[in-house]
Amino acid sequence: MKLSNLFITHEVDGSMIIVPTGAADFSGIVKGNRTLAAIVGLLKEDTTREKIIDAMKERYNAPEDVIERDVDKVLAELRKIGALDE
Repeated sequence: MKLSNLFITHEVDGSMIIVPTGAADFSGIVKGNRTLAAIVGLLKEDTTREKIIDAMKERYNAPEDVIERDVDKVLAELRKIGALDE
């Protein structure tokens, strides 16, 4: 999976902003925290859920179940707005 090229990302002071291009079906702006920024950064290259979870475990000192839940929540939201190419 990979972030769709129908979306533009911008990181500002650790926050992530995701904006659709005119060709996307989604209309709006997504703003998130450093966790979203880290996950979206990983999605700029083709990757898997498992690779994202492994990278997040290396980056953050948090229980694995919390990391998995956060990753799954972000992926579900990105799918919902059509921001993932799978």
